[in-house]
Amino acid sequence: MTSRYSKEKLSLIVRKNIRKYRLMRKYTLQELADLTGLTHGYVRDLERFSIEKTPLLETVGKFADALEIDIRQLFDDIKE
Repeated sequence: MTSRYSKEKLSLIVRKNIRKYRLMRKYTLQELADLTGLTHGYVRDLERFSIEKTPLLETVGKFADALEIDIRQLFDDIKE
């Protein structure tokens, strides 16, 4: 059975949702970095797709906790 979600597609969805919820919360990149324990550069590069690596589930969980949302919300497909 073939999944309709590739690793790249899921990564794109998660990255877009991180940015969406960060902006909804009116957090700066630095504020979100501080809340997650990640670096400003990592959060910036993740949102801008400057890094190729897909964030680990543990890292996605840190973003969900910092943004005070259910982790599943970061996997909700964004309709453009």
